[in-house]
Order: sequence, then structure tokens, then C-alpha cells
Amino acid sequence: MNTDHYDVLIIGAGLSGIGMACRLATACPEKRVGIIERRHAIGGTWDLFRYPGVRSDSDMFTFGYAFRPWNELKVLADGPSIRDYVVATAREYGIEGKIRFGLSTTHASWSSVDSRWTVTAVDELGEKQVFTTGFLIGCTGYYAYDRGYIPAFPDLDRYQGRFVHPQQWPEDLNWEGKRVLVIGSGATAITLVPALAAKAAHVTMLQRSPGYVFSVPSRDAISAALLRVLPERVVYAMARQRNIALQRLLYRAAMRWPKRVRALLLAGVRRRLDGAATLADFSPAYDPWTQRLCVVPDNDLFDALRAGRASVWTDSIAGFTETGVRLSSGASIEADIVISATGFHLQVLGGMTLDVDGIARDPGTLMTYKGVLLDGIPNAAVLFGYINASWTLKVDLAAQYVCRLIQRMDERAVDVVVPRAPPGQALDVCILDALTSGYVTRGEGTLPRQGRDAPWRVTHRYEVDRRVLLEDPVDDAWLEMS
Repeated sequence: MNTDHYDVLIIGAGLSGIGMACRLATACPEKRVGIIERRHAIGGTWDLFRYPGVRSDSDMFTFGYAFRPWNELKVLADGPSIRDYVVATAREYGIEGKIRFGLSTTHASWSSVDSRWTVTAVDELGEKQVFTTGFLIGCTGYYAYDRGYIPAFPDLDRYQGRFVHPQQWPEDLNWEGKRVLVIGSGATAITLVPALAAKAAHVTMLQRSPGYVFSVPSRDAISAALLRVLPERVVYAMARQRNIALQRLLYRAAMRWPKRVRALLLAGVRRRLDGAATLADFSPAYDPWTQRLCVVPDNDLFDALRAGRASVWTDSIAGFTETGVRLSSGASIEADIVISATGFHLQVLGGMTLDVDGIARDPGTLMTYKGVLLDGIPNAAVLFGYINASWTLKVDLAAQYVCRLIQRMDERAVDVVVPRAPPGQALDVCILDALTSGYVTRGEGTLPRQGRDAPWRVTHRYEVDRRVLLEDPVDDAWLEMS
């Protein structure tokens, strides 16, 4: 069995992994960097999801990389465009040749004697491959790729139509002229409904409870006007900074004045519905940003409702029938196709297990240090994005911090760095404790823990993270280098 050694080994070749590799290529060009990717393509989420209408739910000026800005006027980009952007970035920075495709990492073991990780991966035939590395970086996102979450629907086996989860969208699915039922009210559901409604006989969105939905323009008209008088580089940099500021303003306002922000969001929905559905179907019981806000481009969801091509029901499923679902209210919905847009399973490090000198370590029991490293785990980082802003904003800050850390280790001629938390810091809540979404409630035990104080508490505040990760000294009292 051959063993390949790398100075830095990245798990995952999606948006986060490619961004991390590009940052290393610039800041630490002398390091031998490898990437292990379970799929046979670059892109991660944006290569996996192929359902109709798949797109970002964050604006691309902040969702794109800071070092290679998104240079189109499209605000919410479609999945293929995002995948092409990630692939083009990898090629520009010479990352493609560093990726080992078709390998799923199963275990990583740290040896204090050797000061290195041994990572085990398997290919699709079950053949084992082993890698060693001085520094390990997890860039696998936060959900399981192999299966989406499907609730235990009563009598699902009775249903005679087509039942689909968007995470495994079948290529042969034909919904033209069909009655389609979409179960869910999150970002995937509100994306699917208008996309399917263009050809379906009718699309019904069935939600157990409403979520906040607001519309944004699909094209950045301000940047389009500025491009007539300013260089492209300047315009897109301005768009990025403007949108970061707007995101932070909206989130801070929601935290400080939840009732006012709620009223503002619902007023926008009322205008766009124009009587096509009741406001109750878009009036959540929770405050804004205690779950993620859903964004639609150019009112497409509301347009489908007003045109009568789609409708919304707020109810729960009592059971499936041969031809559809029976609701708790006693009503029924007939459907040729049922799409369960019901979320995903939370997962850290792609399901890979860890041990340190033979002692198993569960990431779900460990605190994060500055939201990047794990308490008591040597030479390892986990890149995790924002839940209240674009994912990539935090991932890129974290990637730059990892580069700073590796550079500092070289300066001090040390091999090992371990964050050590003082006693009494750990809280029994996960790093997504600000969210009450179903996927967080179901899987919070798999995610790292929160600490009481900095640097063990994840704030999800860009302005704070920017200072802590990019400006504060790398050396501190909690970071042990040896």
C-alpha cells in the first residue's frame, strides 16, 4: 500500500476546499498541498445538487471569493454558473492537479511521536488508500452528501406516484403536465416551486410552518450603471463591500428590533402576493433570523402564485394515500410526483472519525477555537461558514487565518500547534445555537460545542471575525506551540 505525504491535506474540493487551496498557493507556495474529494468533480454542493432552478441563496458578490471576485451582474447565480466559477478558480490557481478524486475519507489518526496525521480513504471499490500530512483541514461543509433527510411519513409505502428528494434528483424525472407536490418551506422548496411551475400542470407547496421570504433583483442595476464610468475591478469590489454592509445591517436590525423587521418583511410579502395566497402562509411564528431567511429573485415565487400555477398549503401530513397525501385538517392533495424538500442530515468532516494517539475524539464534544481549530486537536482546522450571511465570507477569513498560523509555525520552527481551553469553558450548545431550524435541532449533537467566552465562542459576526482572524496576533495564551 502506497502512502503519500503532504505538508497540508485538505478534505473536500468544493467552494471551501478550493478557496483554502488557493489561499495556500498564494501565502505558502512552498508547501506540498493535497486535496481528497469523494466525488469525481470539483464543486461540492454545486456539483451534487442538480434539481431544477438550483441557485445560491446569498448574493454572489459576497458568496464569491474575495481574491477572485464574481464579475457578473447576476445576483443569485444558478448552480451550473457557480460550479463553473469554482472550477475556473481552481484552474487559475493551479489546484486541479492537486486533487485526488473518487476517495472518501473514513478516519484520521494523529501520532504525537511522528507529529503527523495518517488519513485513511477508500475508493468506490472499497480499496483503501493512506495519506499522511503535517496539517489537516476539513472543508466538507456541514451535511451528509449520500442522503437527504426524509421524515417518517405515515403510509409512505402506499403512494404509487414518484417520490423524490432533491439531493438525489433523478435525471429521468418528467414533470411536464404533472401535478407536483413539494413538501417543505426552506430555500430548496421556494427554488423548486417556480422552476417546476413553468411546465407542471400545478405545483403545491405544503409546509408545516411558514418561513420568511423576501425578493431581491436578479441583476445588480447599481453596478450595471457604475460600469459605464468606473473600471470593472472597482465596481465589483464596491458591490461586495456594499452587500456585506447590507447583510450585517439587516441581521443586526433583526436582533435589535425583531418586531419592526418582521413587520417590514411581511409588508413586502403582502404587496407581492396581491391576494394570491393568505399572509398567514408567509407569517412565521419565530423572529427573523432565528432561522435563515429565504430569498427569491425577481418575485418568481410570488409570480407563480399570482398566475395560479402554484399554491401554498400550511398543514401537516396525516398519511400518504395511493394518489397523494392526507392532511391533518382532513383535506387531501393529489399528486403525480411528491418532492420531499425536507432538509439534510448534519455531518462534520464528511463523517470521518478522529483519534489522537489512539484515543477517539468526537468533534461534537469539542469547542472550536476562533471558529476554526478544535480544542485539544493538534494541527487540524475545520472551515465552517456563516449562517447569517454568505457562507464564503467566514470560510475565506478562516482560510487566511490558517495560512497565518502555518506561516507562524514556520517562523517559530515548531511542528505542532494545539488550542487548549481552560476548565469550565464548554457549554452544552452547538456552534449553531442561534438557529432553531429543524436540521439544527435534529443534528446539533454532531456539531462542535460553544464556549462561554472568546476565543471559544462562535459569534457569527463578520466585523469581529475579520479582526480576530486577520489582525490579532496568532500567538496567545490558549495556543500551545511545540
